[in-house]
Amino acid sequence: MMQLKCTTGNCQHNLKCHCNAGVISVNEKGVCDSKIKRAGGALEQTFRELEAGEELLNDAPSVVRCDSLCVYNEDGYCRATSLLISDNFMSTKCATRIKP
Repeated sequence: MMQLKCTTGNCQHNLKCHCNAGVISVNEKGVCDSKIKRAGGALEQTFRELEAGEELLNDAPSVVRCDSLCVYNEDGYCRATSLLISDNFMSTKCATRIKP
């Protein structure tokens, strides 16, 4: 199982840099399509993280679908041993992506 760290500031699946999505999907531009903005925004995420206990944190999803041109992409699945998803100026992207 891969290690995953997600540092996005406003995602329904993100809790203390852990992703609770069942499947992560990264599109051809490296953007995380699995991101769902929280209804209360980044402020709600901050409150959820303060309330969350360590027992609620899941390991990384076992499936990361990837349509991006990347050295870790094997038949549409990410084979990297660790993955970093982070906010960029306009979107949330896979920071681990390496173009061949």
